Amino acid sequence: PLPCGLRNALVTSRSIQLSDMFTLSASTARAAPVVASARAPRASKSAPASVARVGPASAPAKLSARRDVACFAAKEEAPQVGSAAKGLGKALPMEMDIDAIMKLLPHRYPFLLVDRVLEIEQGKYAIGLKNVTINDNFFPGHFPQRPIMPGVLMVEAMAQVGGLIMLDPEASGEGGTQQEFFFAGIDGVKFRRPVVPGDQLVMRVDLTKMNKRFGIAKMKGQCFVGEELACEAELTLALGS
Repeated sequence: PLPCGLRNALVTSRSIQLSDMFTLSASTARAAPVVASARAPRASKSAPASVARVGPASAPAKLSARRDVACFAAKEEAPQVGSAAKGLGKALPMEMDIDAIMKLLPHRYPFLLVDRVLEIEQGKYAIGLKNVTINDNFFPGHFPQRPIMPGVLMVEAMAQVGGLIMLDPEASGEGGTQQEFFFAGIDGVKFRRPVVPGDQLVMRVDLTKMNKRFGIAKMKGQCFVGEELACEAELTLALGS
């Protein structure tokens, strides 16, 4: 048998050891959920990571599909070389077409030199147009090596536009008006540039003076090709019968 003091000491130490064991087991039990919870987020993070990887992996497929469509559309709608034809030609106004002009002017082929009247105010002014083409009958002889519209025909074209200002529209008919007009004078004629096939000759003629008693009219005429002045002159026309 052990002495009482030693026995008490052993019991105390054994109880201390047991309490330490219980404390250690309790702390381990508490730590286990912590470790599990620490690992659980990693598992949860790994799952979204795999999902996130799926997203970018599928994106190139969509992009490639879109690129294929874009490439196909680009092949179908290839860019046009040069300028578009639409809008290059001016949509000029028309007060009188060729039929209305032929009802008023007595001129006929090959000497009718007005194709369209853009503006006209009877007794004041008129703007006419002549389309100059290689099919005009004067080009084979003026000149074969370099076709140029004769200057006298530009003056004649202005005179025909001037005649539309003078002539009475009520006297028009299928064979042209019964009125006639003639050159009475040409002054200050100047030719500024050649007119060639493909040009549009736009002529403005303004009535400056009219003597109705004698049927004499003075006019100022100008011919333009685009913005360039091609010809100008002061015309005197006389009405006849």
